[in-house]
Amino acid sequence: MAVYKLKTPISEEDVRKLKVNDVIFITGIMVTARDSAHKRALGFFKEGKSLPIDLQGSAVFHCGPIVRKEDDKWTVVAAGPTTSTRMDIFEDEFIKAFKVRVIIGKGGMGKRTTDGMKKYGAVYGAFTGGAAVLAAKAIKNVRGVEWFDLGMPEALWILDVEEFGPLIVAIDTHGNNLFEEVQKKTEENRQKIYDKIGISTK
Repeated sequence: MAVYKLKTPISEEDVRKLKVNDVIFITGIMVTARDSAHKRALGFFKEGKSLPIDLQGSAVFHCGPIVRKEDDKWTVVAAGPTTSTRMDIFEDEFIKAFKVRVIIGKGGMGKRTTDGMKKYGAVYGAFTGGAAVLAAKAIKNVRGVEWFDLGMPEALWILDVEEFGPLIVAIDTHGNNLFEEVQKKTEENRQKIYDKIGISTK
């Protein structure tokens, strides 16, 4: 396990150095995006339209933040991660189209995303669920918001972050997926226990 402090825009070379169980902290620009934003962004891409922000080398956070506006200034109150499996159907194409380098969320993602990260050069950083206030403390400024018509949780929030983390690299660019490995070991151990106490699963 190694600890890396990354600054956006993050290069493909930098993320290909990372391995499962490494710890990363991110400084720079981070953008939130959930289901609706992924869908709209890919629709724009297919139609040849530009996004309101360049995502190349960026960190994208699966998050529906709670944001408060005072006068003309937005402040993030809480920014807990969204369960990332919701974005699994979009993520490989999203990474390919926009050259995103770090995806942040909770709960992991599947083989489709794992394959996409290996092919196009991105990693998945797992953030602890329930730590929404901790996440908000690392968000130093709200640069802006796009696609607010999708609603506060689904909009693209453009954030300045400082040492956002710790994030555990749970999927790397070498095809390793910590969540799948843990699930496999769990199944193997469960079978051993069943065999030991004489329970048949056949």
